[in-house]
Amino acid sequence: MSITLDLPEELQIELSAEATQLGISLPEYILRLLSTGSIISKRPQTGAELIEYWQSEGLIATRPDIIDSQVHARQIREQVEHRTRN
Repeated sequence: MSITLDLPEELQIELSAEATQLGISLPEYILRLLSTGSIISKRPQTGAELIEYWQSEGLIATRPDIIDSQVHARQIREQVEHRTRN
């Protein structure tokens, strides 16, 4: 099914920028937004708001295999620092 939308220019610019950041086309990005059924009306401005958003989306504690996040982050950083390029 095809649907044509007349978006305000400001919204089109914002959506295009977000799609570019993700490395996908604007139509694909819009489809992702619509398929999730949830668009952030107010973007988190503080760390506390971000954590609250992550909790509401069920993203907190999705990796029970990571016991200590600081140790895990340090291990990833060390792997990146010592990787070799082909």
